[in-house]
Amino acid sequence: MQRIIIDALGAAPRLEQAPAPEPREGEIALRVHSCGLNFADLLMIEGRYQEQPEPPFTPGMEIAGTVLSCGAGVERPPPPGTRVVAYAGQGGLAQIACVPARRCVPMPDTLGFTEAAGFLIAYGTSHLALTHRAGLQPGETLLVLGAAGGVGLTAVEIGRQLGARVIACARGQEKLRAARDAGAEHLIDSERDDLRGAVKALGGADVVYDPVGGKLFYEALRATRPGGRILVIGFASGEVPPVPANLLLVKNLSLLGFYWGAYLDLAPQQFFDSVAELMRWQEEGRLHPHVSHVLPLERAGEGFELLRRREATGKVVIAIG
Repeated sequence: MQRIIIDALGAAPRLEQAPAPEPREGEIALRVHSCGLNFADLLMIEGRYQEQPEPPFTPGMEIAGTVLSCGAGVERPPPPGTRVVAYAGQGGLAQIACVPARRCVPMPDTLGFTEAAGFLIAYGTSHLALTHRAGLQPGETLLVLGAAGGVGLTAVEIGRQLGARVIACARGQEKLRAARDAGAEHLIDSERDDLRGAVKALGGADVVYDPVGGKLFYEALRATRPGGRILVIGFASGEVPPVPANLLLVKNLSLLGFYWGAYLDLAPQQFFDSVAELMRWQEEGRLHPHVSHVLPLERAGEGFELLRRREATGKVVIAIG
């Protein structure tokens, strides 16, 4: 089979031929049709991710594919040909991947492989963060930073599904149009507008969803209403902001870190209940995955560059087979 390999931390992705893996106990072997790229993949390649494999390794956290075979110990093994999405953690940029069975979820017929490969992590992150972690309520105001990115667009969409008023902050008019189409009521251009002033003019934010960090974190913090909640999702800006704890005290703010993948072990029932609800919403036509770029396996490096330069809207997906 063909796969992408990272020979050393920080090295460019390389395409190689390799033997097809066999599923170990508790694993399912999948023929990978599509693999969604995530900012976390970039961090893993650079050696800066919280779950860091030793090189050489194959990146690719989320995949959509069909079942080839099951290893020993898989309860209720799905038959060959079953369509599934999987949170692989790594190894997805390959024609065949072996994934723990508990990380595989059957795909609804309403999802194609391209959209499915970018569904699980982005929607899962936003849904569990907004419902379980922040407790977003109907009628509250949700501010989404990086609102045209992979997780940002899903936060806009899910915020609207939960009955919130959504303010989207993104860079440039093209990205803001994508956020508007996803359901944002108010748009803020991070390149031109005063974020703090614009949000305060709209009455402030009850919940802030921040996958960006950097200076936008501070502006959003100061535009959050007393008693508000700030979700720390990631640091696409490359800057992890120190927290002015005095503002948390004075305004009674809650700063909430959120790492979706950890919920597989931290609270597995909440994890799978969230995924099940998202699949129901998708079948009902309430969610509309947005993929801006589809590239073949040999161009996976270009896909990572799109993420690094923050040029994509929604998801970048690698079509494999």
